[in-house]
Amino acid sequence: MKASCGNRVFQGRSFPMICLALLRWIIPSTGVGVCFLLAVLAPGQNIPLHPVSANEDSAKPPAIVIGFLGGFIAHDNPIHSEVQLAARLRKEYPAGVDVETFENHHGEIAQREILKLLDTNHDGTLTVEEKQNARIIIYGHSWGASESIYLARTLEKNGIPVLLTLQVDSISRRGGNDTTIPANVAQAANFYQSNGLLRGHHDIRAADAARTRIIGNFRFDYETSPLKCTGYPWYGQIFMKPHIQIECDPAVWNQVESLIRAALPPAARSEAAR
Repeated sequence: MKASCGNRVFQGRSFPMICLALLRWIIPSTGVGVCFLLAVLAPGQNIPLHPVSANEDSAKPPAIVIGFLGGFIAHDNPIHSEVQLAARLRKEYPAGVDVETFENHHGEIAQREILKLLDTNHDGTLTVEEKQNARIIIYGHSWGASESIYLARTLEKNGIPVLLTLQVDSISRRGGNDTTIPANVAQAANFYQSNGLLRGHHDIRAADAARTRIIGNFRFDYETSPLKCTGYPWYGQIFMKPHIQIECDPAVWNQVESLIRAALPPAARSEAAR
């Protein structure tokens, strides 16, 4: 599958030529994966996601993973990659991690759930310490991707940090801004495609580059190597084909999942998953 890394810059140096060389010489069919690893593992660019150790205070709230579905899709529709990812995470992290999925128009409900989980003394008010103990990851596709940023921005207004946001073919809704990542987000990554009637934003940027690291804007191309997305409605596969293909592409969601796992407490993994 053809792919590119956009205009990523690392330590003041542009990487497009490096990505191109890797695509042509090493493994041309998996160029996005190579560039993704370069973005994550480039010298001096370590991801400070701070996985929680087993010795941390058990009274702290669980790590929270929120996934938003696109379009008018139900939050528990098993056909969709967002729901499948959540199911895998719940199985592998049975304790210490709360994983929830929501419809993209239920951002307020997701916010209330987050506030409830952070309120460890159950007094109905979050202290400064309870807010700073937050370990929140938000991901989504299409309208769900934009809702991820809207939710992060709402949490910023409440003084609550976010570890990571992940957008897959993000489409703005309600005229909102989903390309500027709020300063309370430590890390952000964007996966997109540029064909069809619906196409995701190709460039996200930090509101404050000193506080937020943009891991990368990763482009996927399905023109020459289309995917078959089983179970999706016929009208979507006709009118929104590339937009749906990126949602059902395992290469995209493997990378999303890798970033989420890097932020989650390894001690919480189940013995069966190991």
